[in-house]
Amino acid sequence: MSTRSVVFASPGGEALQADVYVPESATPTPVVIAVHGGGWKVGSRDSYGHLGKLLSGRGYAVFSIDYRLVKKEANRYPAAVDDVRAAVKYVREHAADLNVDPKRVVLMGDSAGGHLAALVGLTERPLVAAVVGIFGVYDMAAQWQHDLVTRPTDNISQIFLGPHLVEDRKRYFEASPISHAITANNGPAFLITWGTHDDIVDPAQSEAFVLALKQSGFFVRTVIQDAPHFWAGDPLDEAGSHSAFFAARLLRFLDDRFP
Repeated sequence: MSTRSVVFASPGGEALQADVYVPESATPTPVVIAVHGGGWKVGSRDSYGHLGKLLSGRGYAVFSIDYRLVKKEANRYPAAVDDVRAAVKYVREHAADLNVDPKRVVLMGDSAGGHLAALVGLTERPLVAAVVGIFGVYDMAAQWQHDLVTRPTDNISQIFLGPHLVEDRKRYFEASPISHAITANNGPAFLITWGTHDDIVDPAQSEAFVLALKQSGFFVRTVIQDAPHFWAGDPLDEAGSHSAFFAARLLRFLDDRFP
């Protein structure tokens, strides 16, 4: 396994980098594009270091990306969505150099990154092969309502989208992955994981998203833990690690999809 960094896009002159974890392989491998969380305003690609090393050791390339973060009025929706699309485009166009299979692209993200991975995974054309959502935000209106109670001075969905929900419900609908969980977008397989004690993103969002995907005929698997928020980037060797519990099931999902 080797690791290197590349610039995959430069929107508005801002260089966006990705850490590429490359497995040793004589043939092109599946590639997991990893999208970090942080409420669309903080975080970095470094958070996928542990999973990146694990997956590359098992034959999966990992492309862990940065994207434009919200800074006051700048970089609001759809900037981060466009950046994830740019990462997919880069991986497909540079598949030979990366030694990856452009038909076996997986999008994976946690929290805000789960939102971005799911939204792009459902709407990108050609479709990606799979999406992995880790305690993701799948319903922006539901997140807005949740934050009114739990974080009234830090409403993350409104900070990302701009207007209040009551000012532009269409924008919240358009930006929600659950709105795009329809039969016309069926194709990617989904692995959805969440913790039952999550007080940042209500577990009901994951449950509703899984139901919508199943109703639309998607292949869906779930991993539910007795866990809070914020564990996707934790070390895998800690006793009782939620990330390690999930990682084993992530590998099984990927191995089943890409035998």
